[in-house]
Amino acid sequence: MNIKKKITKKATFGLIVALTISSCAEKNENVETETKNETSNVLLQEWTGPYGGVPAFDKMRIADAQAAIEKGMEQSLVEIDAIASNPAPPTFENTIEAMEKSGKTLDRAFTYYGIWSSNMSSPEFREIQQDLAPKISEFRSKVSQNEQLFERVKTVYEASLKDSLPADQQRVVQLVYENFAMEGAALDEEKKKRYAAINKELSKLYTEFSNNVLADEEGYVTLLEKDQLGGLSDGLIKAYAKAAEDRGHTGKYAITNTRSSMDPFLTYSTERDLREKVWKTYYSRGDNGDDHDNNEIIAKILKLRKERVGLLGYDNYAQWRLQNRMAKTPENAMELMNAVWPAAIARVKEEVKDMQTVANSSKDNITIEPWDYRYYAEKVRKKKYDLDSDEVKQYLQLDKLTEAMFFVAGELFNFNFAPLEKGKVPVFHEDVNVWEVTDKTSGKVIGLWYLDPYARPGKRSGAWATTYRSYTSFEGEKTVLASNNSNFVKPAPGEPLLVSWDDATTFFHEFGHALHFFASNVKYPTLNSGVRDYTEFQSQLLERWLSTDKVINTYLVHQETGEPMPKELVQKIKNASTFNQGFGTTEYLASALIDMKLHLADPENIDVDAFERETLAAMKMPKELVMRHRTPHFGHVFSGEGYATAYYGYMWADVLTADAAEAFAEAPDGFYDKEVAAKLVNYLFAPRNAMDPAEAYRKFRGRDANIEALMRDRGFPIPKK
Repeated sequence: MNIKKKITKKATFGLIVALTISSCAEKNENVETETKNETSNVLLQEWTGPYGGVPAFDKMRIADAQAAIEKGMEQSLVEIDAIASNPAPPTFENTIEAMEKSGKTLDRAFTYYGIWSSNMSSPEFREIQQDLAPKISEFRSKVSQNEQLFERVKTVYEASLKDSLPADQQRVVQLVYENFAMEGAALDEEKKKRYAAINKELSKLYTEFSNNVLADEEGYVTLLEKDQLGGLSDGLIKAYAKAAEDRGHTGKYAITNTRSSMDPFLTYSTERDLREKVWKTYYSRGDNGDDHDNNEIIAKILKLRKERVGLLGYDNYAQWRLQNRMAKTPENAMELMNAVWPAAIARVKEEVKDMQTVANSSKDNITIEPWDYRYYAEKVRKKKYDLDSDEVKQYLQLDKLTEAMFFVAGELFNFNFAPLEKGKVPVFHEDVNVWEVTDKTSGKVIGLWYLDPYARPGKRSGAWATTYRSYTSFEGEKTVLASNNSNFVKPAPGEPLLVSWDDATTFFHEFGHALHFFASNVKYPTLNSGVRDYTEFQSQLLERWLSTDKVINTYLVHQETGEPMPKELVQKIKNASTFNQGFGTTEYLASALIDMKLHLADPENIDVDAFERETLAAMKMPKELVMRHRTPHFGHVFSGEGYATAYYGYMWADVLTADAAEAFAEAPDGFYDKEVAAKLVNYLFAPRNAMDPAEAYRKFRGRDANIEALMRDRGFPIPKK
């Protein structure tokens, strides 16, 4: 539950008085020491400087992390208790709005904590994380199970059903009340205690799971000699050389255990035995039968999740989780996935047949295995479409792609991005750059965009977006501080960073999340929360602008000549737009289906490894590929609860995406049509969670989305009704 918390002067005074235990001298000494510790801990201090204040990333110290979180939680509980014990009758202002105003000190501390957790982890920090995880869980339980507070929230909620509030206030009350109910606020005391104990145990397991995956990503590196580089481009070789040098292996070449390093190697390397080694190393993260093995942890998580929701009367975790999502029920989510799955695996059979034909004609004398899929798919791409991914890559420079994203943001959202000179605002690593975001017409400052593009030890894998501060207006308009984070292999000095078409698509995707943050026009913090199977839609939709003519012709230019991508190559890309959709859809859907099926199954005595293997076999999973995220390293689902039984949400969002893309394609000015773009911003981006997602989509499209658009988009046959 995302309830904001804060401490007021009145609450501070009460806390200090409560600390009076013995003599005045001892009291004064204690208070003075406490005040000094608070003000000297930079993680607790108010943000100062331009743009409404910015995080002091240049002053953050791990030594301050634990004290800051603990003090922030302590202060927040004082504030929450003050709201809960208010003798005045509950109103929106003295209960809901008071909660919305609270928690700023803890929020600031968690901003820094999040940087260490995701971008700058270390063994020292992981020890702190392990210690704090159960304490943070206890803190959240104290809030969500505060009986007085829930009674006040319930009173305001029930009153609003009889005498409705303004729309945004009504939505806040609804969301806050539902969150309390879902977190067991109405349980009896005995069940509340068990509920809190389960959450505490889960918090430890989530942290352990996440740290195990990170340990395997850091601990396994495949080192190559010069004679093992067959098929690799010069740029990739230089990047692998730098990765080796950074790890103390000058003269060698390092394939790190991350997707951004693994993927291109499997696509281009002619060394089949090494492809197999790199593939197995990557897909066995968390599944090596050692101290970092996650299978037993997952089994414990599944049992505890089922027990916890059982306290609330649910049959399984999926029922509980999906009640406030667009899908509403696991049955609805499964219906969508099962409608797409047969077409996806059928397409895989076609793709494998094409690859095997190429392998046979090359006299390679092999049968296609998972570590061959990317390699031979690339050969088929060349044969079928005369399309060379490495040739395309020469036109995909990260700097130019960034400019392209800014152009799209200007056309659709009227945003302007201007780079800040180094040092104007603090950053947590030298690789991070910052841009000022303004309205192109008025010049009004909207916020700052931070970009942390490169992989490094201690940084979690993948790509993501986050906010350090979100837009709200109920206490005066706040500027947005948003960031995008990637794991591109850092190029050698002076070399351009060239990325694949898939990586460029992901870059646009994550920028879509950032634009969702910047476009927010909500009054209260709770309305910035997301509905998981909806919030991926906006970012998935933004991917479509990568392949628009305006972007291709202006920003996809050759890294050496500066010439725009030739029309012939553009046409090849468009002709191949549905190529390899069997692979892409199946590896994703397999993960989503396993996520759901694990949480619908009886977890008692579950053998996670066997369950994954046997369930995939029953689903007729093609043997030539593997789940995108195998269960032992499925961080979306087992390092927390954000995507648990919700990984299907990408597919749900894909239905919306394909349908919305057709709205643009049908418009007079296509993807740059001003009328459709205005509806996009007004209904799909600006409201965040201030409006029910289904209603918001209907306002944009004039109707509900349908699966036919998705099937057309992927080149799959449309199911007969």
